[in-house]
Amino acid sequence: MHDKEREELEAALQQDPENPLKQYTLALNYIDHQRNAEALELLDRCIEARRRDPAALYARAVTYLSMGVYRKAACDLLKTIVLDRSFMQAYKHLGFVQFTLGKEEAALKTLNKALEIDPDYAEIYCVLGDAYLDLGEHDKAREAFEKALKLEPDNAEAHSKIAMYYLARGDMKGLKREYEILKTLDVALAEQIGSLFF
Repeated sequence: MHDKEREELEAALQQDPENPLKQYTLALNYIDHQRNAEALELLDRCIEARRRDPAALYARAVTYLSMGVYRKAACDLLKTIVLDRSFMQAYKHLGFVQFTLGKEEAALKTLNKALEIDPDYAEIYCVLGDAYLDLGEHDKAREAFEKALKLEPDNAEAHSKIAMYYLARGDMKGLKREYEILKTLDVALAEQIGSLFF
């Protein structure tokens, strides 16, 4: 099924090779299948034609993230936010990249800016909690993870984050409780935790 879809998208692009929308659509398919170099080539062409396209810039940033090219990802994420100030996933990823590059203060600023725009975006709280955990601010980390869970009680990422919080605090009961919840939400994630700690 996926091969057929990709072949159709490739054929459509061959018919109209300079069409940015077709380049973008095929690039998303390549990203889904970890064909990052091919996705990057198409997104470069797409962005050359449409420099102010936040969706294409964001897609290229995600591709860079998959390839571990964090600085280029950060540049594209910043451009995405400048073009579309409500692009919450771009804030989330930019905060993550800044945090990964050791720019904790910048990450906190980015994530808090996102929460000013949309205080109910649970995934931001997950990254915010990670940043606080890394800074040793355990109470703030727990607060952020609990806020994510309050907003989205079935969010597997939030449950895995608070599980790691419990692990960092040496609270094996809390870790076990989250592990049991994750078994119903995300079996693969639960198995990862289970194989490491139980």
